[in-house]
Amino acid sequence: MKKSLLLNLDYITSVVSSAYQKSLYAQSKTALQSLLQHQGLGNDFLGWVTLPTEMKKQVQSIKRAARALAQKCDAIICIGIGGSYLGIRSTLEALHDEVKTQIYYAGHHLSAHYLNRLMQELKDRQVGLCVISKSGTTTEPALVFRILKSWLEKKHGKNQAKQRIVAITDRSQGALKSLADAEGYPTLVIPDDVGGRYSVLTPVGLFPIAAAGISIDALLQGAEDAALDVSRLNIENNLAAQYAIARFALYQKGKVIEVLANFRPDLHFISEWWKQLFGESEGKDQQGIFPASVDLTTDLHSMGQFLQEGSRNIFETMVWVQKESHDLLVPGDPSNRDGLNFLKGKKVSWINEQAMRATAFAHQQGGVPVIQLQLAEMTPYCLGYLYQFFEMACGISGRLFQINPFDQPGVEAYKKNMFALLGKPGFEQLAAQLKKKGI
Repeated sequence: MKKSLLLNLDYITSVVSSAYQKSLYAQSKTALQSLLQHQGLGNDFLGWVTLPTEMKKQVQSIKRAARALAQKCDAIICIGIGGSYLGIRSTLEALHDEVKTQIYYAGHHLSAHYLNRLMQELKDRQVGLCVISKSGTTTEPALVFRILKSWLEKKHGKNQAKQRIVAITDRSQGALKSLADAEGYPTLVIPDDVGGRYSVLTPVGLFPIAAAGISIDALLQGAEDAALDVSRLNIENNLAAQYAIARFALYQKGKVIEVLANFRPDLHFISEWWKQLFGESEGKDQQGIFPASVDLTTDLHSMGQFLQEGSRNIFETMVWVQKESHDLLVPGDPSNRDGLNFLKGKKVSWINEQAMRATAFAHQQGGVPVIQLQLAEMTPYCLGYLYQFFEMACGISGRLFQINPFDQPGVEAYKKNMFALLGKPGFEQLAAQLKKKGI
């Protein structure tokens, strides 16, 4: 059986030897065991470890709710930020050929221009809203939901609007849950033991993905198979542990920035999802690997110079999809003015693969260690596998750094300042302090 994911660490051994990586096996095994046994820092947020199996019990009810909304609408706006946005978008961008109902996004920033343009674009469409927030008070999505709810009620009438809104929120409490109960919106539950950046395989991600027409059965099956594979205590055969070890070993050698590189534009938001997962999980106690990303070969004509000859405190993880669902052959040209007739009859996917291989070798020779991840193909199954792989690797990595990879206390700092500047009740003292500082 062809493996969904392959990991190649050959291009990092000049910096961290295989023997050095093996010296971390015992530590990573302990880290993995603590996750599987729901122990250690943040153990109250480890529901994602067994989430694929648990969610399969709810898949039929999620699909029914998704169909009910999709049948009324030809456009659905998902309102959320961070983990309530990136997992949805990364999935639908990667699987865009399979999307049947168009999904739009809002609440992930505070741009009035964007919102106005979105409402103008959808003014003649049959629109539904999917609002995602555990508390219902996160500023960006809460504010945008207030605006779009009012717009939808004016557009379709209040009674019709109620039938076009689905809330994904806390089981029993919070502002959004209270509003949904009062207005009669259908609701789906965000599990208490799963944090936002690990929530793509909860109703947070599964409902919009299903509403778009993507197979969440296949997505969950891929994730469930990955959960089985990455729970193996034989570290030598555990890809998630191997990846976590490689990253941690490179960090110990001064490689403090990881650049995730892809060679397909539709993987751009996979990188954005990955950046939140690792950045919000690891960036604590003044340590952690800074996650960055590039889209190749595009960025080889901009960031390529830095990657080849810039500061040597970086390493690169390349994600490659082996099988293309569609391909093209290079035609011949009698004039051959561009000098490309030597590629006549070649597949574009093959040319892209040679660019990837050449880039990996060049960067490794330039002093940038390269981890290579190869996904068999871009399908819901393989994507589900990739999500669970990255999440488990991130959990192990957090244990290696001896931090809690499931909280985000630093995120609150900007919120407090913003509330003070906006004049939110209860923040008067902080507002006065900020005013004295000229802010």
